[in-house]
Amino acid sequence: MPTRKPLSNQPCPVARTVDLIGDRWSLLIVRDAFDGIRRFGDFQRSLGMAKNILTDRLNTLVEAGILIRQDASDGTAYQEYVLTPQGESLFTVVVALRQWGEQHLFAPGERHSVLIDKRTGKAVPPLVLQVLPAATEVQKVTPGE
Repeated sequence: MPTRKPLSNQPCPVARTVDLIGDRWSLLIVRDAFDGIRRFGDFQRSLGMAKNILTDRLNTLVEAGILIRQDASDGTAYQEYVLTPQGESLFTVVVALRQWGEQHLFAPGERHSVLIDKRTGKAVPPLVLQVLPAATEVQKVTPGE
């Protein structure tokens, strides 16, 4: 199987982001971390993935500054994986993916999970961008110009 070419030197922020967290396992680990999962075994049970793949993805997310590894909060010998502020800033991405999936991948009335605002007890309203795709364009930025 050919090795994939890293995108970490690409000038496109989307390419670099997808290179880091664009595989399904990394995004699902981040999703589970938002849902309160912190321990290796709990991630493995939730996701049903092989230990070697989970280890690789967790290490990558730690190296990227998305998660930190710390001693377990209950004083046991275990370690926990906790979202950093950089990792927490992915919340909007996860919510956007969730809401897109709710809108396009479920039949009306089909059972699915819902993200609830703890303050109101209601479903989180749809994210709304203040600009539409037709009103934007990509420009290359060269530092120092």
